[in-house]
Order: sequence, then C-alpha cells, then structure tokens
Amino acid sequence: MKLDETDEKILKNLMVDARSSARKLALKLGMSTVTVLSRIKKLEKEKIICGYTAVIDHEKLGYVLTAVIEIIAKNDKIEDIENEISKFENVCGVYDITGSTDTMIIAKFKERRELSKFVKGLASIPNVENTITHVVLNTVKEDFRLT
Repeated sequence: MKLDETDEKILKNLMVDARSSARKLALKLGMSTVTVLSRIKKLEKEKIICGYTAVIDHEKLGYVLTAVIEIIAKNDKIEDIENEISKFENVCGVYDITGSTDTMIIAKFKERRELSKFVKGLASIPNVENTITHVVLNTVKEDFRLT
C-alpha cells in the first residue's frame, strides 16, 4: 500500500495523540470525519496501524535500569533465539542486526539482581554463544514515534 500525504498527516497526528477522535483529526486536517475514519480503517486493515498505546515513563513504574544486550549465536539459530527472547515481558526490542554480533536486545529492569538473572538466563538458551551487556547511564531520548 502506498501512503499519500493525507495518510501521513493522519499517522503523524495519531503518533502524537492516539486518543484524538476522528472528528478532532478531521477538523485539524480540514477534511470530513468520514474520510478520516475510512483512512484509519484502511491503515488498520493494512497493518500500518498495529495498535494504540500510551507512552509511559518506565522509571516512574520502577524500571530504573535499561540494558542494551548484544547476542552472538551459533549454529545459524538466530531466529529461534530471537523468537525465544521476544517472549520475555521486560524485553522492549529485539533486533536482528549486521556487524560482529547477531542480535541486539533492549530490556528494562527494576534492579541489578533482576538484570543479572536475565543475562545468566540468556546464556542458558540453546545456541547462545556469548552476550555483551551494556547498562544505560542516562536516557537522552527514548521515543519511537516518528514525528
């Protein structure tokens, strides 16, 4: 599906405020509510809009540690490892990457002991050869919305 300028405007506005009503978006963008609703339905059907969520402050929920973990796999089992890791609830992102490592994980933890247990658990997953853990000291920006 090729997006046009109207689709892009709708998406950008929803990324800023997913709670905006179709009526509010229509007024802001100078089009009819029916047009906005039909465009949103089309974007949902095509899985361009995969869901709606709140942007939260993880630290205020007690997740004070963010870790960026590199994984080196063996025996061409990268996908199996990535699928297994993506099931853990504190994992925010699993990326199949280029370079000297195979996979990059971003995960959040409430305390060091939880991070330690997680990293040791990664090493026990079949075909994980090595992990390299980086602890984030300061978060300058963390926002995956393209606005």
